[in-house]
Amino acid sequence: MSAVAKLLPRGVPRPSAFAVRFALVAVSLLLVAPAVLSDFRLSLLAKFLCFAILAIGIGLAWGQGGMLVLGQGLFFGLGGYCMGMHMKLAEAPAGQLPDFMTWSGVEHLPLLWEPFRSAWFAVPAAILVPMALAALLGYAIFRQRVRGAYFAILQQALAGAFVIVLVGNQGLTGGTNGLTNFQSFFGLSVSHPADQKILYLIVASVLLIVFLGTRELVLGRYGRLLVAVRDDEDRVRFLGYDPTRIKVVAYVLAAGLAGLAGALFVPVVGIISPALLGIVPSIEMVIWVALGGRTALAWAAAGAVIVNWAKTSISEQYPSTWLYLQGLLFVLVILFLPKGIAGAVEHVRGYAGRLVLLRTRGRIARPAATASPSEDIA
Repeated sequence: MSAVAKLLPRGVPRPSAFAVRFALVAVSLLLVAPAVLSDFRLSLLAKFLCFAILAIGIGLAWGQGGMLVLGQGLFFGLGGYCMGMHMKLAEAPAGQLPDFMTWSGVEHLPLLWEPFRSAWFAVPAAILVPMALAALLGYAIFRQRVRGAYFAILQQALAGAFVIVLVGNQGLTGGTNGLTNFQSFFGLSVSHPADQKILYLIVASVLLIVFLGTRELVLGRYGRLLVAVRDDEDRVRFLGYDPTRIKVVAYVLAAGLAGLAGALFVPVVGIISPALLGIVPSIEMVIWVALGGRTALAWAAAGAVIVNWAKTSISEQYPSTWLYLQGLLFVLVILFLPKGIAGAVEHVRGYAGRLVLLRTRGRIARPAATASPSEDIA
């Protein structure tokens, strides 16, 4: 029983251990962090929480479904560019083009940009466009029973092609620089500390909601089917289920979460560029989840925050050291912590539980042994 449950009076329903842990995390994110951290550190944490949303999607597709998604940078970028396009159009003076188009010599707003004038189109598109693309790709890939290394390589190729398209269309996407110099987000200043705190609270709240929703999905019937497909896809097919549909749903949801993370990332950081997407960033996203624990959604999200916080902290002191340390961490996790930090914590809990059980048995056995000392003498 948790400490919080012990403090409640008799007759009041005791909260579960998960409810207590979730409440503590929610209080830490929504109340403690804004009060303790500086404006700069709070903005960094908001950025890392965007990555945590993406990591939950990877945990769903990879940890629960066994699909090594090495192309999430594609969906993250789609969500980010959808939001960035709307913000650029909202900030441009009436009758004028976004700044980078003027510098690139564009005379008329491209037709692709027109729908993004409306927030009612841009915000849903940031989530639905990645999901629609994932549905098309997933159905085509999983129907052909492509899996394993071939699935991972195909995704990396798509992410790399996406970056090439972005870089090669300067007047449409901003090219190598991407979309920058954002000033406001639905009336909130991107640079004002008070508005940045509101943006942080929005991101933290979305993360908590996403985690609860994904957890309920995993604990339900669909979650059990997804794990069954991961463990033995052929047996699930023989039982009358369609593994293609089950895997596509997880893949599409992971893409939607990546798009949502990208859409929130743009106002928090103030930029979206090809350097944040592509093959290398997509691999790093998987490393976050592997370090935290791919089979535990909470630890997958925590892994994204821990790795990026360590990256920022170490890079501030030793700029050229982080890449080597990140590679070493990944190797160590693969060799010694295949379940990540979540597996290590589970192992420590199990070991501590066995110690407590042994001590409890010893305490119970001692009175029986000492109650009749004559038996020991005999």
